[in-house]
Amino acid sequence: MFERTNPGVAPRVWEVGALCRAIADALEARFNPVAVRGEITGFSRASSGHCYFSIKDANGQLRCAMFRRAASLLDFSPRDGELVEVRGRLGVYEARGDLQFIVESMQRAGQGALFEQFLRLKAQLDAEGLFDTARKRPLPLLPRAIGLVTSPGAAALHDVVTALRRRVPHIPVVLVPALVQGAAAPASLVAALSKMYLLAQAGRAQGADLAQNPPVDVILLVRGGGSIEDLWAFNDEQLARTIVQSPVPLISGVGHETDFTIADFCADLRAPTPTAAAELVAQPREVWLGALGLLAGRLADGVERQLDARHQRLDQAAARLGRPSGLVAREQLQLARLAQRMRHGVLLKLQRLSQSQQAMEANLPQKMQRCVAQHTQRLDRAALRLDLLDPRLVLQRGYALLTDTGGRAVTSVQQAHPGDALRATLADGVVDVTVAAQPRLL
Repeated sequence: MFERTNPGVAPRVWEVGALCRAIADALEARFNPVAVRGEITGFSRASSGHCYFSIKDANGQLRCAMFRRAASLLDFSPRDGELVEVRGRLGVYEARGDLQFIVESMQRAGQGALFEQFLRLKAQLDAEGLFDTARKRPLPLLPRAIGLVTSPGAAALHDVVTALRRRVPHIPVVLVPALVQGAAAPASLVAALSKMYLLAQAGRAQGADLAQNPPVDVILLVRGGGSIEDLWAFNDEQLARTIVQSPVPLISGVGHETDFTIADFCADLRAPTPTAAAELVAQPREVWLGALGLLAGRLADGVERQLDARHQRLDQAAARLGRPSGLVAREQLQLARLAQRMRHGVLLKLQRLSQSQQAMEANLPQKMQRCVAQHTQRLDRAALRLDLLDPRLVLQRGYALLTDTGGRAVTSVQQAHPGDALRATLADGVVDVTVAAQPRLL
């Protein structure tokens, strides 16, 4: 406890800026430099490159700023829920009178309680097969109705409805409201999805009134961005198991592009934002109208071509039916021409075969002689090469083949020792020798 030294003296009246500067000087003298360990929350990176976030633990929270120069030296991408150790200096942001920690360096100190819980649940559900890509279904090309689960007061609802109204105003949207933040949000989301599943199944029931109850062919589960605490409702185990039970494809559009939740991994498709989720199921109406116009033009052209072809065939049939004698005469003439061509072709083929046979008989003796000569030359060359490889020719030049008593060739002085009995094979016989002294290397 601080006590006044002069209780009767009136306190000094400070100007706001001067008091902020005085507090900043006191913090500088008392604490800086300082290191703090805590969990990141509310992390954001501005277009200028500066990073703004808070460091918190169970007992407190501290606003932080990390300027572009220090942020460029990071060797990882910070994210909400990560446990880090930051070093820097305490100060006062005089424009707002806020206590602020200027971060000069940052390093990981662990995953953080929430993030570790997220990783454990993710690993458990992944092992159970809830994230298996084989169970994920393709999106319908043209849904008859779109289901939407989100908070009625969320900005995500406005973004999704605006995108759908702009792109596919003719497709009905079925909204089932739910809480998307807070302790009661997971149960609310589970109940909303269960209700949406009943509506989807009712629309597909046989005999259902499609005009009054259009089938929901795809479901959007959306929420805007926020910290890891804000999005924590979408990391609930029961919600994950409810998502994989969806009877129709389900798209998760939770948070921003850098945010990931358990719901994203369970959904059939993850969209980076709520607006992107709406665009994935809503091909613009102009695209479909253009496609219909193209198909209508192709259909009209096809019908016209078919009518023209039928008219031509009808005209030809009428012409043939009116003068059958002329048709018979033309066919007889064609038959006579074909018979003449066949006779001429057979005679020509026989002449060519006869000429070919005579030429072969005339050239056969010469070809046989050339073939015998070629084979004789090849045989002579092979015999010459074989003679050149005869080892006796080498022995006749004064060389000898040296072997031991086992008949193995001795090719190195290291194989011979004094007293060893060796056999030298010469060009005209064999000589038994004995190693008299230790052999020497050349």
